[in-house]
Amino acid sequence: MRIRQSILQLQKDYESGKDPVPLEKLVHAWAEFKEREFSDKESFFALGGLHGAPFRGAGWGDVDFWGGYCHHGNVLFPTWHRAYILAVENALRSVEGCEDVAMPFWDETDEYSRNNGIPDVLTAETFTFKTGEVREANTIIPNPLYSFKFPRNIRDHLAGQDARRRPLNYTKDAGYVTVRYPLSGLVGTAEDRRKTKEHNDRYAANARALLNENVRNWLKGVAVPGRVVYQQYLDCLKVPDYTTFSNTTSMAAWNDNSAQRSVSLESPHNAVHLAVGGFTAPGTSLAEIIRGANGDMGENDTAALDPIFYFHHCFIDYVFWRWQEIHNRTEELEIWPQYPGTNTVDSQGPTPGVLPNQWLDLDSPLDPFLYTSKACINIKDLDYTYGPGSLDGVGLEELRESESGATIRIGGINRAEIRGSFTISAFAEIDGETRHLGTEAVLSRWHVRGCMNCQTHLEATARFALPQELLARRDSGGGIRIQVLTHDEETSVTHTMPLTEEQVDIGSLNVRLHL
Repeated sequence: MRIRQSILQLQKDYESGKDPVPLEKLVHAWAEFKEREFSDKESFFALGGLHGAPFRGAGWGDVDFWGGYCHHGNVLFPTWHRAYILAVENALRSVEGCEDVAMPFWDETDEYSRNNGIPDVLTAETFTFKTGEVREANTIIPNPLYSFKFPRNIRDHLAGQDARRRPLNYTKDAGYVTVRYPLSGLVGTAEDRRKTKEHNDRYAANARALLNENVRNWLKGVAVPGRVVYQQYLDCLKVPDYTTFSNTTSMAAWNDNSAQRSVSLESPHNAVHLAVGGFTAPGTSLAEIIRGANGDMGENDTAALDPIFYFHHCFIDYVFWRWQEIHNRTEELEIWPQYPGTNTVDSQGPTPGVLPNQWLDLDSPLDPFLYTSKACINIKDLDYTYGPGSLDGVGLEELRESESGATIRIGGINRAEIRGSFTISAFAEIDGETRHLGTEAVLSRWHVRGCMNCQTHLEATARFALPQELLARRDSGGGIRIQVLTHDEETSVTHTMPLTEEQVDIGSLNVRLHL
């Protein structure tokens, strides 16, 4: 039974000299893993490519399929990624001398991350071996957890033009190195390369500090009361049923038909992808937003080719396990039959090995891994468990602040008109005070129109609670600022509606207060 520890704990043990070997073994395993030939099925490029690009599967020539194997927006999201992290962990353990390595998690809700951002071992450019246990003492290597250099090209083979007749540009050649906020990784056209060089030259010297500041602000908020991603993680733990907890499609359906607002595990998951991959934290003034940040974690096709993806998803699995423990679901899960989020066409469309318009359940295959969700329910059956984490000991009575029952719903957002991922946020502005009501991060594709089944699920929505004290001051003036932030300034929206209005239409955008 291997124990997955916090990466921060491994880092502390290494820095203090208490026990440097576990981190050294992990880094050595990752370095060897990434050096394997891309044709090796247990290489980093091969496994990373299963999530999206370069693997296209049925999506290579059939737009009924989205392309990669990963599941988003349906009930297989937690279990498929559980099997995925297990496959990567087993690949690391196949490195000679690293048979006892366990995949660590980046504890995104611990005090360190909320106050400092990403642990240093995931952002440092080099790593030094101290002990001589796995490599000669004082050996310095490029940090394999920092980035990844593509050993071959990936090509964007989606439809020839996007919604506004622009050339597709998510092609990346061999030699490309993955980037994170605030940098850009768009290099598919000559114009992209020119803009990316100008952008990266401007921000590269201070990139690490800006990344940590951005992650910190996503986790706990920017100069406004409230906790953003941190609170979402706490809120999702309170959701009583697996179906709504598991994915954003089922969550949206529940929120549209219930007075009790729910937050799915996939919501804060998406937010961290965007925090690392290219979106300035919600609440930042428009003047401070870094336009042009296009990191790989912010795009489904390339997210899994950044090593930090696996430390993020290991934490998602830890949160999933904590939810199972809190709700006594460590031995069984229940999926609501034929509910939104339980069909292969929901959200992104079906993956290879699964036909369009098929119902998903606990016996659905988690291709290409030889598991079903039923086989992945209890992690101890998979021979691993988790060491101490920041959500240990959290109980239901501690999870959510009191809410009024009133909510704001933002809808009418067409994903096909937006290139890549985006955010939907709401802020209350009363008596000169700004309060962040919430942000829904939408982890999308650079070209949604390339997937036929995605076309049937184009509306993105968000629903946020309105606190009691806000309603008590409703007649004193002020309003609610709605912000839809995209990679393209012309498709971004910022609008303030009076708090006394209960419905407003802003172009196709529809905002309703449910009081």
